[in-house]
Amino acid sequence: MAHISDCRSVELRTVYDHRGSISFVESGRDFEFPVKRVYWTYDVPSRASRAGHAHRKLLQLYIAISGSFDVHLDDGVNQSVIALRHPNEGLLMSPGIWRELRNFSSNACLLVLASEHFDEDDYIREHAAFMQWVQEGRPT
Repeated sequence: MAHISDCRSVELRTVYDHRGSISFVESGRDFEFPVKRVYWTYDVPSRASRAGHAHRKLLQLYIAISGSFDVHLDDGVNQSVIALRHPNEGLLMSPGIWRELRNFSSNACLLVLASEHFDEDDYIREHAAFMQWVQEGRPT
């Protein structure tokens, strides 16, 4: 069973010097899945929320490459909020977790590295349907 503790904050490797900083991740070193899709979300109004869904199989790495936002996690029993505030912080997202993104700063940009190509069938877009899926033992 998926648990919110399966999602974990990660500090991205970063090189600092007088010219600025560079942070980076490598598939197979910093996270275990191959990257098949990359997307980013930006220009989100501060009072808006994004996501509001769960995935059955998809693994993701969230990175706040600019600005900040909160990731609200729900495994069907437990809830938690993880704040992403700096571009050298990431959040590894496990499947089977409901997520909502809130409290976007004016310059927030979320970069997502995903383990699979887009598949609408992998999404659970209604929280009631998510809770039913959890009660059924999270069938694939």
